[in-house]
Amino acid sequence: MGTLARDETGALIGADKVKGTLVYNGEGEKLGTVDDVMLDKQRGNVAYAVMSFGGFLGMGKKHHPLPWDVLNYSEKQDGYVVNLSKEQLEGAPTFERGETNRLYDRKYGESVYSYYGVSPYWI
Repeated sequence: MGTLARDETGALIGADKVKGTLVYNGEGEKLGTVDDVMLDKQRGNVAYAVMSFGGFLGMGKKHHPLPWDVLNYSEKQDGYVVNLSKEQLEGAPTFERGETNRLYDRKYGESVYSYYGVSPYWI
């Protein structure tokens, strides 16, 4: 058992396999990719999937923390589907790559979950 199994099952997937997965809206338009997965170390929950959106050659790219509950995996699209338009996403909470400390702020987290209309996992 020198290596860790990296295969996914119907219900489980390694975080390293989630990174880079495409994210689509309900109409099948590509919105971005999962850039990272943020885990709550104390509760063991997925706090956010961080999605990259927009930009060109890495410039102007926005990072959106998405509550895990707004992502639905689609085998057909081999990616995640969110019930959001590009316009809704453009108005959604974002952060710059150097601002990851915002992700750890409770008030910012509450605003993210509120924007997407889901209850925070810690309530």
